[in-house]
Amino acid sequence: MKKAVFLDRDGVLNEVLTKRVKFVNHPRQIFLLEGAADAVAELTRAGYPVFIVTNQGGIGLGFMTEEKLEKVHTRLISMLEKKGGKVLDIAYCPHKPNAGCSCRKPEPGMLTDLAEKHGINLFESVMVGDHERDIEAGKAAGCKTVFIGTGKTGADASAPSLAEAVKPILSLLEKK
Repeated sequence: MKKAVFLDRDGVLNEVLTKRVKFVNHPRQIFLLEGAADAVAELTRAGYPVFIVTNQGGIGLGFMTEEKLEKVHTRLISMLEKKGGKVLDIAYCPHKPNAGCSCRKPEPGMLTDLAEKHGINLFESVMVGDHERDIEAGKAAGCKTVFIGTGKTGADASAPSLAEAVKPILSLLEKK
């Protein structure tokens, strides 16, 4: 079984809650965070499969459709590939917040589903996110965790950005 990197989307790869974009409901609202594409490329070159796991409650709330989300993800993947990054698969939770589903983070459903589908060893993998719910989902799945931000966290490591998190991520992946 392989080790992998699971990335939250909003706030890790792309802007959200900024002057430019509040929520990403359309492909033109995807703005990569500085260094994010290079970070995904570096993880790809290191030989680790990269996955995106993202809560998309806007679908359940009626702010966007799954078809529109597919277009958002197509643009995101294209932007990452221009720098040499590869995303193997994307899992998303379309349910409303507080829907009680097993896929919405902090529940681990998206990670466990991707691991089963792609033969990933969760106990040797890393979940990266900018909210404690991402870290809780990673821990619930058995992953090591990296927090993106400067606040207090229960993660195994933290960094201010994905670009600065590459070294800690690789270090956690290389530990036995």
